Amino acid sequence: MTTTTPAPRAVITGAGSGLGRNLAIELVRRGYAVFGTASSPEQIADVAEATDGRARLVACDITDERQVAELAATVLADGGLDLLVSNAGTLTPGPLETVPLAAVQREFAVNTFGVLTVVNAFLPALRAAQGRILQVSTMSVDRPSPFNGLSAASKAAAEALMAVYRAELAGSGVDVVVAVPGNMRTGGPARTAAAIERARAAFTPEQEAVYGAAYDRFAERINAGQAAGLDADEAARQIADLAQQTPAPLREPVGDDAVALLRSLAR
Repeated sequence: MTTTTPAPRAVITGAGSGLGRNLAIELVRRGYAVFGTASSPEQIADVAEATDGRARLVACDITDERQVAELAATVLADGGLDLLVSNAGTLTPGPLETVPLAAVQREFAVNTFGVLTVVNAFLPALRAAQGRILQVSTMSVDRPSPFNGLSAASKAAAEALMAVYRAELAGSGVDVVVAVPGNMRTGGPARTAAAIERARAAFTPEQEAVYGAAYDRFAERINAGQAAGLDADEAARQIADLAQQTPAPLREPVGDDAVALLRSLAR
């Protein structure tokens, strides 16, 4: 009598585009049954086609506790969970003085509080499977830059949560890993450039006089860095490696620029 080992199961937030999409494809290639969140029916259909239906995404707003609970119930109805990749995120560039408070709150709602909501929804299943949480962060946590402060702050807060989870879950068998990507060519650069331009277009004449020239240099540097960043498939492979590495790493850079930054800070 032969028995078959069930495929490991993974959930990826923000799996409909960018890094999350590439990671869904990579984990399917490695034999995972992949579930995840997306923001549109078009994204759901695209990822299903790219993975021959083996990655199943649903529309879910991770800032909505009810929707996250429904996602967890759907995923766990027919099995457990071995890996949770907390990848969904948003970017709100601009001088701190000019960003509306509602936009600040939205940044933290997605990048920090949404992380907490998703992890807690799946934590009992991860504990039962002695699984792994992988938080996708950013190297801006280590070197916050002007006009990108909200991303750095909200992701830093998420990393603090991961450190606390790691301590609280010690001995439970649940690993907590933080991936720190640098610039990546994963579909995000166009969205980043658009977000930067929207913030620029909203400057008042007074704000233009104070911030305009420096903001233009920031935009040029960010756009050029992303265009020259790590290849999408390679970024997904490196993060998938972290998801499977034994023993589990604590916090690892992804991409040469992130490696160089973290190495320089460790000196």
